[in-house]
Amino acid sequence: MEDVVKFIFGVSGNVIALFLFLSPVPTFWRIIRRRSTEDFSGVPYNMTLLNCLLSAWYGLPFVSPNNILVSTINGAGAAIEVVYVVVFLVFASSRRTRLRMLGLASAVAAVFAAVALVSLLALRGEGRKLLCGIAATVCSICMYGSPLSIMRLVVKTKSVEYMPFLLSLAVFLCGTSWFVYGLLGRDPFVAIPNGCGSFLGAVQLILYAIYRNSGGNKAGAGRGGKQHAAGGADDDVEMACGSDAKGSNSKVADGVDGAARKEDRLV
Repeated sequence: MEDVVKFIFGVSGNVIALFLFLSPVPTFWRIIRRRSTEDFSGVPYNMTLLNCLLSAWYGLPFVSPNNILVSTINGAGAAIEVVYVVVFLVFASSRRTRLRMLGLASAVAAVFAAVALVSLLALRGEGRKLLCGIAATVCSICMYGSPLSIMRLVVKTKSVEYMPFLLSLAVFLCGTSWFVYGLLGRDPFVAIPNGCGSFLGAVQLILYAIYRNSGGNKAGAGRGGKQHAAGGADDDVEMACGSDAKGSNSKVADGVDGAARKEDRLV
């Protein structure tokens, strides 16, 4: 019975996470239409790619038995992020931006290759699982913690303009699904980072409940968002960017587009 419940939570985590991975599509459709990345940052997509690669590797049977659902969604996520990175490279707004993206992509490939090769050639059994699990956990926690800057902006401006409800709900549901999956599988490398994600998602929902009816300082929020856009690589590594299939189709589209705009402002 426990295995069945674990499987159900794993499948639900796959579905929600896939929706999150696809949420930046409106942003990239805009980039393709305008044939320029404009002021968007490519850092989140490179870092999400690294997280997906490490997590997919960790879920493979010869590293971590009985975690294939971790590999399936992160393998799909890695493929999606590769497409995003390629689009960013093709339509980079300047030579400097393109070179920076190439450098980041090369660093991602190097880090993943190092972890994979060391785990394959130098480690066995629990040692292999420990190395890959720690690498994936650290990267996942960094990604889940990235919206902290936006949460700070919400408190400062008393406006939820840059923290859409659908985004926060999706982060909470995704983190909770994988947290329960990790608990049932007695796997701390799945439970710990996703427990952090579930907690931060809940905090975002609480902030939304507090400030949803507050007009806030929208002008200040706009300035804050622009500062984030210019802030560089230290902020967001966004896995948590999506919407929920709730209400009419137009509401879904608005939620996805809002989440994508939010992601772009995080960096």
